[in-house]
Amino acid sequence: MVAVLAVATLVVSVVAAMLGQGGGTLYTPLQVWTGIGFQQAAATSLFLIMVTSASASLVFRKAQRIDWPLALALESVTTAGAFAGGLGSALLSGGVLSLIIAGVIVVAAVFMIRPVTQRRACVLRQGGFTAWGRMTGQQHYCVNLAVALPLALLAGAVSGLVGIGGGVINVPVMVLVLGVPMDIAVGCSAVMVGLTAGGGFAGHLLHGHWDWQLSLILAAAAFTGGQAGSRITIRLDQQKVKAAFGWFLLLIAGSMVVKAVL
Repeated sequence: MVAVLAVATLVVSVVAAMLGQGGGTLYTPLQVWTGIGFQQAAATSLFLIMVTSASASLVFRKAQRIDWPLALALESVTTAGAFAGGLGSALLSGGVLSLIIAGVIVVAAVFMIRPVTQRRACVLRQGGFTAWGRMTGQQHYCVNLAVALPLALLAGAVSGLVGIGGGVINVPVMVLVLGVPMDIAVGCSAVMVGLTAGGGFAGHLLHGHWDWQLSLILAAAAFTGGQAGSRITIRLDQQKVKAAFGWFLLLIAGSMVVKAVL
């Protein structure tokens, strides 16, 4: 059974790394289906997310696909939003929350799948704390932090409310709203999901939920998959990656609807 889990972990980590995701939406269910307790599965899943994130980030860093200041700035408020969302999750039923976020994800997916006109290059402002700009290769973009940080806070809150990975929301926000190139958004998300998972893993570790032996076995598969997936995506046409991410979002939205109505 461990061998089956390792192969499944490898496949999930490849896809997750390609799209800047942690893979937790599948890591946990895979373990639960094999009879592992939910708390232990969640702890192992968070550990695997950190491993996949670290593995993919090594490749994305070398390929200069990570905007470190932007990623860390967004992650700081995303984590705070996730904490607030978790606290407020008791105010609405799980079914209602799932349907609401599924609708939001579907809208984002449609815009990710359909071709969109690239934004005109912005003028970088020097010395201002409200804007972050970067030139990477031929990609010239700038992000207004006065817009980006509240959106990251909202994305984190939504993630905390319904218990989904922040990358599912952060990547569309960065690409569609903030104008960040798809490959940079995927690289930033790969870093961010690992940091977010680290906080959750620490909590599980304190409660003794972690099976370190199983985790280390599966981590080898997760690291290998993270390397493979990230190397694949940096070689692909970014419009194709963007469309693939849109279809991935539709699958996530569909699974949330099914879970809500059953």
